[in-house]
Amino acid sequence: MRRSPGDRAAPPANPPFPRLLPRLLLIGGAVGLVASFVLAVEKIALLKDPGYEPSCSINPILACGSIMRTPQAELFGFPNPLLGIAGFAVVTTVGAALPAGARLARWFWLGMQAGVTAGVVLVHWLIFQSLYVIGALCPYCMIVWAVTIPVFWYVTLHNATTGNLPATAAGRRAAQAAAGYHTVVLTLWFLGIMTLIAARFWAYWSSLI
Repeated sequence: MRRSPGDRAAPPANPPFPRLLPRLLLIGGAVGLVASFVLAVEKIALLKDPGYEPSCSINPILACGSIMRTPQAELFGFPNPLLGIAGFAVVTTVGAALPAGARLARWFWLGMQAGVTAGVVLVHWLIFQSLYVIGALCPYCMIVWAVTIPVFWYVTLHNATTGNLPATAAGRRAAQAAAGYHTVVLTLWFLGIMTLIAARFWAYWSSLI
């Protein structure tokens, strides 16, 4: 029986990061999973005791408790860390499977692309909410941000350069060019976020000097 194009294994002719991507998914997924699990434990403790002070509440700015008590911490009606536990478990599993020789179908890569895209959109929405609505930062949440962004970036580059994502010839060339400067883009991305954080809370940071 002939298989549909979506059932075929992803074309791995020249994946741009054959070693980096599996390691990133495995390590990044594991770090994100641990951070999400700790956040979930802290949230449960806070639900049991409203007076509980989470371990990641360090000062007026780095204050998990301030964020955990907001509606943004339960965007879909349940604690956000549960999304992280589910999502990062998948990422970690894929990172372990690839070095073992797993050949994932195109539909799986497209599903993973949808997942990491949703994750990076949610992360940037939470960054905006933390900086400009809540006015506080959660250290464990920032760990999740720090791993979600590169996971999204490298999964996207992988899918764009191996043909998993439909693209024109010009789009494919653009993806190859971006892959050649992958660390530059990622560095500028993080520098942008760090600049926003520094500017938003500069009054507090400067008071510590």
